Amino acid sequence: MFSTVGRISSLLLGMGTLLGGVGLLGTSLGMRADLEHFNDAVIGVIMSAYFVAFIIGTFWCPWVIRRAGHIRAFAAFAAVASTTVILHALIVQPFVWGLLRAITGLCLMGLFIVMESWLNVLAPNERRGQIFAAYTGVNLAAMAIGQFLILVGDPAGFVAFGLASILLSLALVPVALTSVREPSPVDTPHLNLHNLYIVSPLGVAGTLTSGLIMGAFWGMAPVFAQGIGLSSASIALFMSATIIGGALLQWPVGHLSDRYDRRTVLTLVSFGATVFASVAFFVADFSQTGLILSVFLYGGLAFSIYALSVCHVNDHLTTAEVLNTTRGLLLLYGIGAAIGPIASGILMHVFGTKSLFGYFATALLLLGLFAIYRISISAPIPAAQQGAFVPMVRTSQVALEMIPRSEVQASSNAE
Repeated sequence: MFSTVGRISSLLLGMGTLLGGVGLLGTSLGMRADLEHFNDAVIGVIMSAYFVAFIIGTFWCPWVIRRAGHIRAFAAFAAVASTTVILHALIVQPFVWGLLRAITGLCLMGLFIVMESWLNVLAPNERRGQIFAAYTGVNLAAMAIGQFLILVGDPAGFVAFGLASILLSLALVPVALTSVREPSPVDTPHLNLHNLYIVSPLGVAGTLTSGLIMGAFWGMAPVFAQGIGLSSASIALFMSATIIGGALLQWPVGHLSDRYDRRTVLTLVSFGATVFASVAFFVADFSQTGLILSVFLYGGLAFSIYALSVCHVNDHLTTAEVLNTTRGLLLLYGIGAAIGPIASGILMHVFGTKSLFGYFATALLLLGLFAIYRISISAPIPAAQQGAFVPMVRTSQVALEMIPRSEVQASSNAE
């Protein structure tokens, strides 16, 4: 038992180190692109390439892993990812950055799939939900901590990219030293938007909206923060406050959604996030304290929309349907995340840096209004028949097998 716990801890440590590097890289790229005077629309396209690659990687990476095996594929993905991070600092050119961002995204998706496959092998069936919750917590904590690593060096220099590359390389050490048997081949997800919409129109809308706002946040929030004149320390605080809010407030939001109609909770969360995004828009120019507080609360609500939407869809499904449907929702989220940086980047280029939070507020307001419409025309699922809320973050299709309601299907697939 101790050996299994130790192996799971090593994998989580490796994943946390990897995600710390990913968080540092994303923020450093946004800041450096702004310092190099790339316009916001171009930055949006560069950042979008990462999420486009994530979508492609959900199909391509399983093929590579089946062909080469988990261990060799893991080594190849790691080597290329670490190299491309360094190349960002050596070749500062928009087209090259977009290409490098896409290659990095492909490799990271491959690393996530392999590491999460190993985690699935080690996770006992009765503890899969707890391990998924721990994985989610490590994910958000690492991304938050990674923001402060931008303080190590000048954003216009090499240090941030070098440190991100080091973290990606160090992430492999605890994983490489962990003895894990070869997992089963990885399935690729399928997206049938028509069927998903029939099952839950609001769940589909919520998942897509979450992708639109979260892709824009990860890609363009550092550009916004630097554009309004925040220092590097303040940018780190701004980014981490949003992420920490998302980590802490998902639990009380989820508890409410387990007790009441999940659609009502999603409606209130959407409107609440709209309010805090609007507050951030108005206070950005004159109150840093007000901005940090508003984005903390905004993050706490906005980060929960994906999990609320997935859980709402799953409430309409049998246990046997949960895993494949949730994989489809992950693809839908990825499509939204790929569109988000481009859409918000164009708006920021045309209307100014502050319009990022106007973009957030508009998307969330529309989701809240659609939720009201759905409540008005369809009956709720009784709270007693709803599944338990599960906090979630963007991940690969493999980690979804640890969601409690997919345990039965995951176990049968393994057999």
